Amino acid sequence: MARITVIGGTGYAGGHIVRQAAARGHEVTSVSRSVPAEPAGGVRYVTGSLLDDGTLAAAASESDVVVAAVSPRGDMAGKVAPAYAELAEAARAKGARLGVVGGAGSLLVAEGGPRLVDTAEFPEPYKPEALEFAGILDALREAPEDLDWFYLSPAAGFGAHAPGEATGRYRVGGDVLLTDDEGSSFVSGADLATALVDEIERPAHRRARFTVAY
Repeated sequence: MARITVIGGTGYAGGHIVRQAAARGHEVTSVSRSVPAEPAGGVRYVTGSLLDDGTLAAAASESDVVVAAVSPRGDMAGKVAPAYAELAEAARAKGARLGVVGGAGSLLVAEGGPRLVDTAEFPEPYKPEALEFAGILDALREAPEDLDWFYLSPAAGFGAHAPGEATGRYRVGGDVLLTDDEGSSFVSGADLATALVDEIERPAHRRARFTVAY
């Protein structure tokens, strides 16, 4: 059993992750700016902000794994990357593993590029978020060697707008976007959470980014 703290644990990705981790018997703490109307069983809910140094220090000191699942959009645009840098340093100092749920925009559409965010088809309104997530990945890759981290990029179609179902299956890739035979790229919230908790229980991507899709 691991002590897992999910920052952004009441969001779409974070909510699935805390439920999956708790269902597997882990000691789970969710940190977010509000408490959900329907709390998941076995989860400790704490109110706090990614922008609060005390919240970050407590998350790192009380956990074996800290999962960051906050999106840089709305009032958090431009603020997530520097906060994640502080969280990474706190995790490194305390010896906690850091997991980041990032975006799909920094994935390559094919070996050798380009990145999804750099294609003409990528929606302009989502570029700032995708580029901030890409910067977070770049910073992790340059972090000190004693920071144990992983970065999970979801499929391109991942999101609350298309929740999908829990199938218990997924494919794993590296830096290249995964698509099916029809060219679609999708994974449900439940199955992304399964993949992330699988990584916590059986680490296969130390100091690396991976992606999952069907």
